Amino acid sequence: MDKNNTSNVATGKPKVGGAIFRAPKGTALPTSATAELDSAFVNMGYISEDGYTNNNTPESDNIKAWGGDIVYVYQSEKSDEFGMTFIESLNPEVLRAVYGDSNVTVSDDGDITVKANSTELEEWAWVIDTVLRGSTLKRTVIPCAKITEVGEITYADEDLVGYETTIQATPDEDGNTHYEYIHKSSSTTTDTTADTTDTTDGD
Repeated sequence: MDKNNTSNVATGKPKVGGAIFRAPKGTALPTSATAELDSAFVNMGYISEDGYTNNNTPESDNIKAWGGDIVYVYQSEKSDEFGMTFIESLNPEVLRAVYGDSNVTVSDDGDITVKANSTELEEWAWVIDTVLRGSTLKRTVIPCAKITEVGEITYADEDLVGYETTIQATPDEDGNTHYEYIHKSSSTTTDTTADTTDTTDGD
């Protein structure tokens, strides 16, 4: 019987150079933690220090017999949601993800125009690259997902302008909502080092 092993305990940090990417649905997807991403994937920039969350919990309902005994339990729902807060509020790619690609334009001189309306957001493919303990890479690949919720946007002196989003994954042709690939590395390189850049403005 295997013993407890502290080397299997890890925290998650973002991969240097970018950790969150999206591409049009149908783009060729990576099938490992180290494969090069298709050029269609764009970097979504920094997210908040809270990192990202994954709610992948099934919900069940009970069937009771006369008298109240539970005689059968069945799965009624299986939601696979990801949550993160994008903090590069001046990044056109972030704005396109939040407001819709057709609702964001960038002029030749860099001016950005955003239109807020009821246009339904499209489904995209997403990739999240995380660095675990010992330079271990973990890549989460979401073949098909869309932003279904955006939290309240705060504009204040001491708060970053951020877009708190919920991304709902839907099954691919094989019935899978996301894939996880893990690669244990014995060496540390620029590509696998966690991004620990301090983005706090100095005085």
